[in-house]
Amino acid sequence: MSAGAPNYITPEGAKKLQAELVRLRTGDRPKIVVEVADAAAQGDRSENAEYIYGKKKLREIDRRMHWLIKRLESAHVVHPRTDATSKVFFGAIVDVEDEEGHCASYRLVGEDEIDLSRGCVSYKSPVGRALLGKSEGDTVRLVRPSGEVELTINGVRYPTEL
Repeated sequence: MSAGAPNYITPEGAKKLQAELVRLRTGDRPKIVVEVADAAAQGDRSENAEYIYGKKKLREIDRRMHWLIKRLESAHVVHPRTDATSKVFFGAIVDVEDEEGHCASYRLVGEDEIDLSRGCVSYKSPVGRALLGKSEGDTVRLVRPSGEVELTINGVRYPTEL
């Protein structure tokens, strides 16, 4: 993410990041601290693989916790629209069809929520930028590495609960 740019996130995305932070803080980290203490009690730490690995794991957990805290502090939670709009905004689930008849659904989410296996794409991605602000029935041109494709928007919906 570029410095100063807003960190938009859906409520579900914020909950997921918060849950990961809680899990690291209350589950993973205390467990590793105990393992490191036990390994340190075995004596010479310079040749103690369990101790060295445990310290490395603690640094990784601390680094991830720090990143999560910073992302959550800078997050702007955007709640889904509740009106019956057919226009594409952040958080929308958009059903599209290409010129060959292949259908797909994309949900426009924040950068921390990207999950291509679930169709969650960043609103800043080429697909997201092409769809934002468009309406049901519109056709957009998308330039991909494999060439241009036209996508027709067949439906726009906003999740109530995920």
